[in-house]
Amino acid sequence: MAQIEYSGKTDVGLKRKNNEDSLIINPDLGFCLVADGMGGAAAGEVASRIFAQTSESTFAGFRGKSEKEAIEKVQKSFYLSNQKVFEHVKENPLHNGMGCTAELLSFFDEGFVLGHIGDSRTYRFSSGKLEQLTTDHSFVQDQIDQGLITPAEARKHHLRNLILRAVGVKENISIDLLRGKVSIEDQFLLCSDGLTDMVEDRHIEKILARNDALVSKNEQLIEMALSSGGKDNITVVLARIKP
Repeated sequence: MAQIEYSGKTDVGLKRKNNEDSLIINPDLGFCLVADGMGGAAAGEVASRIFAQTSESTFAGFRGKSEKEAIEKVQKSFYLSNQKVFEHVKENPLHNGMGCTAELLSFFDEGFVLGHIGDSRTYRFSSGKLEQLTTDHSFVQDQIDQGLITPAEARKHHLRNLILRAVGVKENISIDLLRGKVSIEDQFLLCSDGLTDMVEDRHIEKILARNDALVSKNEQLIEMALSSGGKDNITVVLARIKP
């Protein structure tokens, strides 16, 4: 497995009373994640915590040797989390409607496997360029894909927070699974929409391009989201492939 440096931070933001986001960084097992809870009545934070804890237990013993094993761990994390959220709602009817969006990035000997659902995002910064690896599972993204609105219009759309896919919403979960190779100095950014709703990609790219420590870049991204309004919880995880 490649040598990887990680940094992660979450902030409640300026408008919310509680933080419904969860993050995990596990260098020993070569994975990291961000989950953004939804549902209110404290249920959102329960859903994101279920995803985080389930993923951590699923990856226990992960050897990081093969793509096949990484895929199995990522898929199992999503499927088990979905099942556990449904079981929780059955036992706690007041939490009906809870769920979470999620990004789960696993590294193995030759590359990475990424599981994605919802409107949290994963980016890769490589060779001086920022690339969004994931596609939002949201109403406004669907409208963009159909050519009905522009990305700029989507940022201000009154239905921009309408999510089409999430953990715990439907019994049969559908995730995006992405795979790829890694290069030295590649940086991966996993984040909740509390960052991307407040900070444009061009500003994210400028911060990742700086010759700063990873923890400093993490803090800069969160500070930029706060200074732009901090309307939601903000969670950022960075992973860099070391020489």
